[in-house]
Amino acid sequence: MLAPTENTPARPGAKVLIVGGAGFIGSTVATACLEDGITPVILDNLSTGREEFTRDRIFYPGDMADAALLDKIFAEHPDIQAVVHCAALIVVPESVAHPLRYYRENVAKSLDLVDGLLRNGCTRLLFSSSAAIYRPGDDFTVDENSPIEALSPYARSKAILEQMLADCARAYPLRVLSLRYFNPIGADPQLRTGLQIAEPTHVLGRLIAAAQGETFQLTGTDWPTRDGSGIRDYVHVWDLARAHVLALRRFDAVLPAGGDPYTVINLGTGDGTTVRELVRAFEEVVGRPVDVRETARRPGDSAGTYTRSTRARELLGWTPTHSVADGIRDSLRWAERREEVLGPQPAQPAPGGRPGTPDRSSAAGPVAAGRGPSAC
Repeated sequence: MLAPTENTPARPGAKVLIVGGAGFIGSTVATACLEDGITPVILDNLSTGREEFTRDRIFYPGDMADAALLDKIFAEHPDIQAVVHCAALIVVPESVAHPLRYYRENVAKSLDLVDGLLRNGCTRLLFSSSAAIYRPGDDFTVDENSPIEALSPYARSKAILEQMLADCARAYPLRVLSLRYFNPIGADPQLRTGLQIAEPTHVLGRLIAAAQGETFQLTGTDWPTRDGSGIRDYVHVWDLARAHVLALRRFDAVLPAGGDPYTVINLGTGDGTTVRELVRAFEEVVGRPVDVRETARRPGDSAGTYTRSTRARELLGWTPTHSVADGIRDSLRWAERREEVLGPQPAQPAPGGRPGTPDRSSAAGPVAAGRGPSAC
């Protein structure tokens, strides 16, 4: 197993800047860091993130493209040793309708962030990328060397930014580890954080609504999968958070000085679950059927993928420990408690607006609507 070098964020008291740390995944990563002795510094403009998720944490409200604010953060916390970049817009159909907004928020502002890191001498970056960029193989599995075929402006914004980060890492004193998420589900098992919107549009959110009497729209039933519905790799958000901590601990071992300064790692379970199978698993957890209506594919949809990679285990020592059923149960538990923790649902920014840069998981949950039943 790889051990952390002495100057990675494994040292007691180490600080990590989490951009988008008031959203679902960012706040869960921050919690996992705290539990492992790493102090998170949160930057989030709260366009969709929640200030409640920053309680008792170092928090700076603002945009990642704000150069003066970034300089202030690094001046006040010169012991920040790495940055976790979780900020992006993620709703696939919205990206099709408003591509300019997505390229501005996801790509242009991320370059401003990287410029700020270089200016302040921060050389380690963990980037929240997406498995949505892959072209699936004939069996719908992918690894880190699979072809890229992004089918929506959202996915293309991730693919473009990965290439830009790779170019920057090879030109400047910067090392970048891109973590390609598959489909996060669940909530913090201790229910400290979860999806902050009351009516998430991703597949599990719509199933929860169906359990409350709505109809679940199964979008796309003619994919060349084993049952015609889209297939996804559903990974519990707490497993994702643990992967970030391991990546921080082992950053210098995975990307040693003098080696290739850029690499990617898939974060998925390795198991493909179709939408029909997810519906059945959900019904088993809740103990009753839900009303399902089959509909056509949506703009930006794809059949989906799941990982066949072992790189996360080999480089990070990471394997997921939570099942799809665990993710369903934790999502249901959080849905029951969400308003108790966060209060009434806040107003959402209008599509096509310019709200800044929300956490990738606070725009609509990390499992966003539109790429088949969901995207990450």
